[in-house]
Amino acid sequence: MRILCALLMLMGVQVHAAQPENYLYTHSGALNQIQSLVVRSDIHGVQIVYNWKQLEPKKGEYDFSAIEHDLSILKRLRKKLFIQIQDRFFDVNARSVPAYLLNDSAYHGGLIAQIDNPGEGKPQAQGWVAMQWDPAVRERYQALLAALGQHFDGEIAGINLPETAIDLDSRQAAAKGFTCDNYFAATLENMQAARKAFTHSAVVQYVNFWPCEWNDNHHYMSRLFATAEAENIGLGGPDIVPNKASHMKNAYPFFNQYKGKLPLVAMAVQEPTLTYTNPRTKQKFSRDEFTQFAEQYLGADIIFWSTESPWLQQQNRL
Repeated sequence: MRILCALLMLMGVQVHAAQPENYLYTHSGALNQIQSLVVRSDIHGVQIVYNWKQLEPKKGEYDFSAIEHDLSILKRLRKKLFIQIQDRFFDVNARSVPAYLLNDSAYHGGLIAQIDNPGEGKPQAQGWVAMQWDPAVRERYQALLAALGQHFDGEIAGINLPETAIDLDSRQAAAKGFTCDNYFAATLENMQAARKAFTHSAVVQYVNFWPCEWNDNHHYMSRLFATAEAENIGLGGPDIVPNKASHMKNAYPFFNQYKGKLPLVAMAVQEPTLTYTNPRTKQKFSRDEFTQFAEQYLGADIIFWSTESPWLQQQNRL
């Protein structure tokens, strides 16, 4: 069977595992704390989030020591590494991009606040996102991706870019040159740059929602999936919530439509995902419910699990 799969892959035929592989999801610096979970026989690897500032402390000067450290540990444990390169942050105090993006006028501030609109109240800041629609900012992000590819292509299992969903104050965003079309085009350009940088490791773009779009009414979602299929780019998302209405009006139906057509589908069960309740059972979704929906409807090849997932808290199965 392994020989057949290898031959099919060489012929360009997509081969998908019967069940998704299980990875752990964590942040840079936390690998040592979760090694008792990493070594489990039912864990295939770890997805680790690294922020832009950490990897590029000064303009054009890269520090990949954190990735190298984690990769060496995982190689020793015979586990795989997926890296997520974070350019958006969900804390008002987190502005984790290189200082030159914030201070050099060429980048127009580099970051823009994400907001949470509490009903009729005034929008409140909830974090930050890099202004990827700004060509100068995007150029620097793509330079980072190219540098990462030079160091790690073929060494890591894959790289994923963050989710497409952002929430901006419309007036502030317009003043910073944001348009929904520009943001969509920038996202496609970044994932294509990642694919160019990584020709051996997998490339995955996270997609969940698009600003300005609902139910593909701007054809952002359909165009993204078509581009991913055409250019051999994987897709995924930060949340597996079976049959959730908002997702069913956005990315989920496209994952179902493109089952078996993408090189890789990688979905996550992160901490917020664990809070959702199955409306039928009135209980939190179980591991089996997450996995069955990810495999059967979304066509997932990998699930990135929060280390807080209840099934991981059970006695290790080595």
